[in-house]
Amino acid sequence: MNSFNKLIVVFGLALLAVSCADKSKPNYQYMPNMYESVGYEAYGEADFLPYGMEAKMPVENTISRGWIPYGIENTPEGKEIARINPSPLDSLQSVSNLSKGKELYGIYCAICHGPKGKGQGTLVKREKILGVPSYADAARNITVGTAFHTVQYGLNSMGSYASQMNTEEMWQVSEYVMALKQDLIK
Repeated sequence: MNSFNKLIVVFGLALLAVSCADKSKPNYQYMPNMYESVGYEAYGEADFLPYGMEAKMPVENTISRGWIPYGIENTPEGKEIARINPSPLDSLQSVSNLSKGKELYGIYCAICHGPKGKGQGTLVKREKILGVPSYADAARNITVGTAFHTVQYGLNSMGSYASQMNTEEMWQVSEYVMALKQDLIK
């Protein structure tokens, strides 16, 4: 048999092998576990785990990252205790704290309290909410501690922002609120 005939036979066998392939399902799988994985029901029974696949509560006394427990209660007495609470942030970084506080204030607070703290934010101007007083209002007697307490727990119709900001960010916003108050008093 000459080489031309051998080539025709090889080509014919290759054509026969390709024509027998079924395109609706794959041919032989080399590692079937990689193609067809075993699916487990979330929170279902799992024999290979000691307690099954159930959602666990965090271990007692654990604290989330970026969160520092606030030891003052959400009561009127707690707010009075917070009045004398100083900011724990480093005073040497006050410029960076105020710039970060200004950024966060613009995101979370300015929509109601206004960019200058006068209580004339976009929602107040559109009469979506009413009664947001100015930071310069003497009856409010705002301190950095009471500002943090309000951001932590909320006050009246203002909700808590503890789920949106970590502890350091809440203190930065509180310091920025005090800077706005000083600008309004001048």
